[in-house]
Amino acid sequence: MPGLFFLHFANVVLNVTALGGRATLVAVVGDDVEAQRLEERLASEARLACALLRDPQRPTTRKTRVVAYGQQIVRFDRESRRPVEPECARRLVREVESFAASGPGVLVLSGFARGVLTDEVLAGALAVAARHALPVVVDPRRRGFEAYRGATILTPNSAEARAALEAPADTPTEALLEPLLAALGGAALLVTEGERGMTLARGGELPVRIAARGRAVFDRTGAGDTVVAALPTLPAGGAGLEDAAVLAKVAAWVVVGKRGVATVTADEVLAELG
Repeated sequence: MPGLFFLHFANVVLNVTALGGRATLVAVVGDDVEAQRLEERLASEARLACALLRDPQRPTTRKTRVVAYGQQIVRFDRESRRPVEPECARRLVREVESFAASGPGVLVLSGFARGVLTDEVLAGALAVAARHALPVVVDPRRRGFEAYRGATILTPNSAEARAALEAPADTPTEALLEPLLAALGGAALLVTEGERGMTLARGGELPVRIAARGRAVFDRTGAGDTVVAALPTLPAGGAGLEDAAVLAKVAAWVVVGKRGVATVTADEVLAELG
């Protein structure tokens, strides 16, 4: 399996290792106790390499969830959305270059609007991927997807897809696909739609509906992370993009049956497929 390089979210890479993949994580953290705890947690993952860049001017992102009867009621986030400094941005791009030079792999960009995937970092990372012919999977968090031109596939949820076009909340997904694909200039879209499943769209082809599976949804927390992790990790034996999307959907459907931020294994995916 080729390596996976992630900028920059830990839960996604934990799903990769749970699925049996290997990954390299690059993230920006603070110089605080939360960063130390994160390092200790990730160090236990044998299939994961990490480069956590410390920035004493920002806190390590911390999420506090209030749960009642097994369901999340509200979440409090302690974080910074300040763009990283130019030197930190250059270090991030150098890490991408180092990974790309090491051999075949997939670049995954998952910034969560925390100020890490700045214009400089995003443009630099996409340029490196283009030079080394790396596929690029993006979990987009910007309004407007033009900055992601050069990516292979984006995985927005339906709300993010509508926000990218400033479309009304009741706009059907099907009406969003053509203008979004035009803005991307060649990238595919995998739009996640909760209980409705997913829609895979590629330029010049009819959209493919991937229906959700009939099971109880216990907790949607982290389902999008699972899709981003499974999409480049699970396919094997020459599987195409549609097959990869189906497997990613199944992995996400397993996760929503679990409590809180959870991971899924390849065996669980196979069991769900029957």
